[in-house]
Amino acid sequence: MKTALLTHADCLSHVTPTGHPERVARLEHVLHALEPLDLTRVTAPLAAEDDILRVHPKSHLEELRRTLPADGYYQIDGDTFTSPGSLDAAFRAAGACVKAVDMVLGGEAPNAFCAIRPPGHHAETDTAMGFCLFGNAALAAKHALDHHGLSRVAVVDFDVHHGNGTQDLLWDDARALTITSQQMPLWPGTGRADETGVHGNVLNIPLGPDTGGAEMRSAWRDQAFPRLRSFRPELIIISAGFDAHQDDPLAQLNWSTEDFAWITAELCKIADEVCDGRVVSTLEGGYDLTALAASAKAHVEELIKAAT
Repeated sequence: MKTALLTHADCLSHVTPTGHPERVARLEHVLHALEPLDLTRVTAPLAAEDDILRVHPKSHLEELRRTLPADGYYQIDGDTFTSPGSLDAAFRAAGACVKAVDMVLGGEAPNAFCAIRPPGHHAETDTAMGFCLFGNAALAAKHALDHHGLSRVAVVDFDVHHGNGTQDLLWDDARALTITSQQMPLWPGTGRADETGVHGNVLNIPLGPDTGGAEMRSAWRDQAFPRLRSFRPELIIISAGFDAHQDDPLAQLNWSTEDFAWITAELCKIADEVCDGRVVSTLEGGYDLTALAASAKAHVEELIKAAT
């Protein structure tokens, strides 16, 4: 079996204002970089409304529908916009993550990558923010737990910005371990080491500006990997943001493309040890187009290696 790639053209219909960093070209560059790879290519379905309601109240969905513009843009906050195609894109993004969980847990694919937008890890319970409308990784975790009946799922996030939404959505669920590293100080200002969840189920690893790959690898080896192994998840979900790259314009970490390959390979090794290699990864940030494409390709190449 091959690594599954889930995406949909609707994810290109979420259009942001000119000059916005979270733009259509991001996904175009990722998909172009992945074209040569030997993958099982899957058309992402629309998420069911029940999938969204596992983590968001109906009022959140109704507000997004009410404010969806017929043309132009609707500004939710200082940096989060919707356009006429945004909700279809968001439902496809969430649907890709749910379908990827179904495929991996159902034995149709050893692991999967969801090449989607808008991203999801900043969307809180009833708040769209940080370019994100729905909590894609969190709702995928809840789907695995509630629909498939798993006992333990881990969400691992190496985006440069803290996944405040994922933390919020899984904060009080003892079945879900959330592990994140992020630059601090940096927007959104959350992600301190003392934010540990209701059940001690959150591990935050703050990294100072200019942290490079060597320091990152040491932090993950010392803190994240032992915690992940001791939790023994039955599925690992990766929020794969590539904006910790040294060329990214929105932050100041100094990771290389090879660092993203390394962390992916290490997470796949742990998955082999504890959950039969079952990994679902979903695209989050990354705003230098060249660095994003190269890093996403390196990430997926490691998923392919792990699947063989």
